[in-house]
Amino acid sequence: MADVGLVGFPNAGKSTLLSVVSAAKPEIADYPFTTLTPNLGIVSYRDNRSFVMADIPGIIEGASEGKGLGIRFLRHIERNSMLLFMIPCDSDDILKEYQVLLNELKQYNPELLDKNRILAITKSDMIDDELMEEMKLTLPDIPSVFVSSVANKNIDKLKDLIWLGLND
Repeated sequence: MADVGLVGFPNAGKSTLLSVVSAAKPEIADYPFTTLTPNLGIVSYRDNRSFVMADIPGIIEGASEGKGLGIRFLRHIERNSMLLFMIPCDSDDILKEYQVLLNELKQYNPELLDKNRILAITKSDMIDDELMEEMKLTLPDIPSVFVSSVANKNIDKLKDLIWLGLND
């Protein structure tokens, strides 16, 4: 399906990121399950290279058991080379949200845990550098970056991490 699939709860900023890094025009709104089908976008990278990014509908706890959009969209995650987990910086517990998302993937298909993973902490234009440094201490042990699609913050750094992960 794509080189990198965007994984996160509803309203994590997946569609906004795709609209900023590609020519894709996914529906963006401030309510859950705006994205009902995957959207694909071609992301331009350095030296005329590119990769395909898939915006996948939001996952909720229990999705592997059919809650929310359930299995209908979890199967789309299988068809991506790597996974970009997206969690907003205003989450109550970023590590817990990451673990819930990871567990839903594991419950659906344990082989999904073998894919390269990156964590993007989204909407980071809402926090200052001091809070960002504090938050870094609680992140899972995978490559991560604080981004803001709206402010175009660290988008190039994110693309670099994705490119490295795809060519690992």
